[in-house]
Amino acid sequence: MTEAAKSEPLLYEKEPLSFEEQADRLIQRGLIAEHAELIRRLEAVSYYRLSGYLYPFREEERDAFKEGTKLELIWDRYCFDRRLRVLVLDAIERVEVSLRTKVVYHFAHQYGAFGHLDEANLPKLQVSKYLKWRTGIFDETKRSKELFGKHFFKKYTAHQNLPLWMAAELMTMGSLLTFFRGVEPGLKRKVGEVYGLADEVIFSWLRSLNGARNTCAHHARFWNRELGYPPQLPKNDPDWQGENKPQQNRCGVILLICRYMLQRISPTSRWHERVEALFNEYPEIPSYSMGLPADWKQHPIWQQTH
Repeated sequence: MTEAAKSEPLLYEKEPLSFEEQADRLIQRGLIAEHAELIRRLEAVSYYRLSGYLYPFREEERDAFKEGTKLELIWDRYCFDRRLRVLVLDAIERVEVSLRTKVVYHFAHQYGAFGHLDEANLPKLQVSKYLKWRTGIFDETKRSKELFGKHFFKKYTAHQNLPLWMAAELMTMGSLLTFFRGVEPGLKRKVGEVYGLADEVIFSWLRSLNGARNTCAHHARFWNRELGYPPQLPKNDPDWQGENKPQQNRCGVILLICRYMLQRISPTSRWHERVEALFNEYPEIPSYSMGLPADWKQHPIWQQTH
């Protein structure tokens, strides 16, 4: 092939396939499945989505699946992942609400109810980023149908913005992340101390959890995903830095972070038991694909009591 041919733009020219044709193709590539059942699965979740769970079983050199690849195994991984996402979202919601509460509490006591409207109080944000963040909060306020907002503006007619503790209820997790990034270091340390973490660690966790939340909320494959923002782990904590240290770039570390945080937010939470029950129901799920050691349930963070 000439250099000129190599540089020519490549067009995508594949035609859409019927569900029957999709099933035929997968079976031809070696997937062991009953044809009618495979069609039902494809109608439910789509060829492209199911392909994400088939990918580890591919043999690239011959465009086929490894010998013995069964639809039952692939579907089990899909169902496991779907239920895992629900559990992860449940934990992240509680972590997000707790962090938001702590940041808003300390910020409002330091700068007042409307301190977030002064860019000087978020010194770690560039002016352009601050203005974008504040505009986002203002737009969310205008779009909101929440009764507390309507009541506030009806009673306090001199204001166009909500007090921080009300505005915070309209923040997305991404907006909370920007807010936390922008506050001064002393305030970050106050928040970190609540959870026994350095401020840079708590920020990295919030960023990683935000990415995990977006993945789960959009129903994307999570269980063996590589994280876009790997979290920092406490450097001087042997529980985090021991021999069975989780891989920081795989989604399994999110489970340990959620376990750690929930122990401090709600020590009576049974969330970890529900996670264990799910793994027990699907014992064939390889923990190494999640960046977890085989004995991850014995990890000191997972076993902790607070």
